[in-house]
Amino acid sequence: MPRSLPSTAHPELWFAHAKRYLRSWWYMIHLGAIAIVLAFSPSTWQRERFHATARHIHASTWQVLPWFTLAACLVSLVIIRIVLVTAKSYGLSGFALEMVVRVLVLELIPLCAALFVALRASMAFDASALGLAHRALPARGASDDALRRMRHDLVPQLIANAVAVLTLALVTSIVVLLLAYLNVYGVSPWGLGDYTRTVGRVFAPTVTAGFVLKTVLFGLAVALIPTAAILELQRYPRRLVSTVQPGALRLLFVLIVIEAASLALKYI
Repeated sequence: MPRSLPSTAHPELWFAHAKRYLRSWWYMIHLGAIAIVLAFSPSTWQRERFHATARHIHASTWQVLPWFTLAACLVSLVIIRIVLVTAKSYGLSGFALEMVVRVLVLELIPLCAALFVALRASMAFDASALGLAHRALPARGASDDALRRMRHDLVPQLIANAVAVLTLALVTSIVVLLLAYLNVYGVSPWGLGDYTRTVGRVFAPTVTAGFVLKTVLFGLAVALIPTAAILELQRYPRRLVSTVQPGALRLLFVLIVIEAASLALKYI
């Protein structure tokens, strides 16, 4: 039998694909706006939903915080030693600490925290449990029970994932700053003056604001994009050919765009 061409090979279908693509992005933005409004709504923080949010935060943040911090610190120690030895060999020891802070704390740690939370969420995703892992979804989407459970857990999950990224990034950054001091100056307190001047020079007000904003955007992206993709499958049913978490590629694209924009604003 002759192999059929993909739908993208037919020019008459390009407009339909572009329309569906734009509709998907608009649905994600619209859902994010609604979720943010609901997150600050007093009704969201009623007793039952408050406990649900607390359970999600405990599962997504506090259960993994020690292990993520330990793993990040081990990798950071290796990077710090490499930077210090390389800078010393070129006679640039005075710039080593600033390079460590800029590379690790400002760039790598927030991105790694976002990727870790996204990876953990994707590993917990079970398409068959949501009624989505079918060769062709019915016209009405997945089961009403799955849709009801997703609506009930949507805002708590969004809040929990955003809090997870922020907490992992901030706690790990503080620990890495301490490790950087110990590697450069040892346990002596006499390096505090030079250390605080260097770190303060790196964390200028605009850089600090950009760091916080980038981390918040990472948290919102990780919390929103996969959930919006799943809900979109239920609202606009279509063929699901993989059990990989919906929206994974879009999330990776958005994270790269945020990181690239941050680098461009700081260094260009």
